[in-house]
Amino acid sequence: MSGSVFGRLFRVVTFGESHGPATGCVIDGCPAGLPLRKDDICRDLLRRRPGAGGVSTTRQESDEPEILSGVFEGKTLGTPICIIIRNQNQKSDDYDTLRDVYRPGHADWTWEAKYGLRDHRGGGRASGRETAGRVAAGAVAKVFLASLGVSVRAWVSAPEGLAQDAAGAAAGAAAGAVALAERLRAEGDSIGGAITCRVEGLPAGLGEPVFDKAGALLGQAILSIGACKGIEFGEGFAAQALRGSAHNDAILAPPPAGKDAFATNHAGGMLGGITTGQALEFRAAFKPTASIAAPQSTCDRQGRPRTLSVGGRHDVCIVPRAVPVVEAMAALVFADLALRQRAASL
Repeated sequence: MSGSVFGRLFRVVTFGESHGPATGCVIDGCPAGLPLRKDDICRDLLRRRPGAGGVSTTRQESDEPEILSGVFEGKTLGTPICIIIRNQNQKSDDYDTLRDVYRPGHADWTWEAKYGLRDHRGGGRASGRETAGRVAAGAVAKVFLASLGVSVRAWVSAPEGLAQDAAGAAAGAAAGAVALAERLRAEGDSIGGAITCRVEGLPAGLGEPVFDKAGALLGQAILSIGACKGIEFGEGFAAQALRGSAHNDAILAPPPAGKDAFATNHAGGMLGGITTGQALEFRAAFKPTASIAAPQSTCDRQGRPRTLSVGGRHDVCIVPRAVPVVEAMAALVFADLALRQRAASL
């Protein structure tokens, strides 16, 4: 299948299925000499891993990464970095009843329409399990960006009971999230939410002015996350209700003044698809988890109507575990754009 490679100079390919032996990634184009430890990758995988309780699935995975190549004596070699994360807690039997039935809200129907077959065990490559490889690659990209003074931070900004502030402290307290999860599990239902991401320390000038605008690449990156349904930058959709005089950011200094060149940041850190040097901020909306115990109408391969209640282990809300995935994809975009900028100017 095509479409598993992301980036132009900092390139990543992810591999693996939900119930296969392993998942992971190969990173090509990471500069040599970058200090990289296993812990740098473990930190973000731990935030994404299943089995953390609360609104998460009960599937238990250690998500311990193995760096198979590209790193020697704690530094990157400039050669492809292969990271593997072994699946250890698959329960494929949980999905036997789904072999010939299409789950509403999932990619079962469309994958079969495209390929003529599908992996019914947890959704195969359409599963959220695929994002483990993204997070591992994003952790490497974050280390590279940190060497340039760039940080990437995301947090849950909706719904109530799960929302956080920019510092990551729960606004509704952990008790609210647990109560929400328990109520939804009892109802056999799920919920979506929104994630806000802020990238700070970016220099002015990243992004290409036509098709490869920074926002366009971020849009592709974030919308490629399975449950993501929308993205907005700066004032986002609220900008349609503003006048130009209110939305425009007053300019205080010529380039390369960066973050000090503008009085406000309604644009969200980009103009003309190119970074301004201000904090780049966007919000991404995520749909409710599709696998729910509540009865749903569907059909089987023979076209017979079926009522489906999805069993197994599933997240009540995928949003908290998607936070490091959003960070990873944003980091991959800007690691790639930073390398492009190096090649584009003296």
